[in-house]
Amino acid sequence: MPESKNLDLNLLLPRLSMFSQLTSEQIARLAPQCRYRAISKGEILFQRGDPPHGFYHVVAGQVKLALSSREGSEKVVEIIGAGNSFGEAVMFLDRPYPVYAEALANSELIQVSQAAVFSLLDADPSFARGMLAGMAIRLHTLIRDVESYSMRSATQRVTGYLLSEANVAPCADGAPVVHLAASKQVIASRLNLTPETFSRTLHMLVEKGLIRVAGRDITLLDTKALASP
Repeated sequence: MPESKNLDLNLLLPRLSMFSQLTSEQIARLAPQCRYRAISKGEILFQRGDPPHGFYHVVAGQVKLALSSREGSEKVVEIIGAGNSFGEAVMFLDRPYPVYAEALANSELIQVSQAAVFSLLDADPSFARGMLAGMAIRLHTLIRDVESYSMRSATQRVTGYLLSEANVAPCADGAPVVHLAASKQVIASRLNLTPETFSRTLHMLVEKGLIRVAGRDITLLDTKALASP
């Protein structure tokens, strides 16, 4: 994939939650110090233990953040899709990455330089306030996700995931279709479920006539019933 692309970062950067409260002047100072990255499916962006050089925003594609145990098993911490970012907290802590990042599909990223962010923080107090506001939005989202995946049943986790993905999914004959961009094993790990439990839950929803599964495409036949399992 190409390593360079003509992107208008002055328009793109304000869409990042961390930078959503910044002024146009602050964005103009930051944009020249950001880098476009294109990575292929299966490519490792960074390994656990690597030092941080900034954080990343996903323009297109999907990136998996995960941990590997000594036994070789994998725990998916988060799946980052287009429009979202990752690596901010590690950048500020200036500690090695606690997870590894792998592209689940051909992906396009914007790497925001750690040095650029720190320089602006030192020079402009209002920049710090803007970033804190953006990070607060991000924290609120993460807390909501943790509550969703730890306090709900397997069925509620699966239906919640399908409904959230259906918000941006195309429709077939009026019914939303969710395409599983990642493998069922990866999605199950993200939902804190075993692959077997994830598959059984999908099968149960099929038997109830709530969904239809064709490979990685899942048609939501009754969104109202799925919203109240």
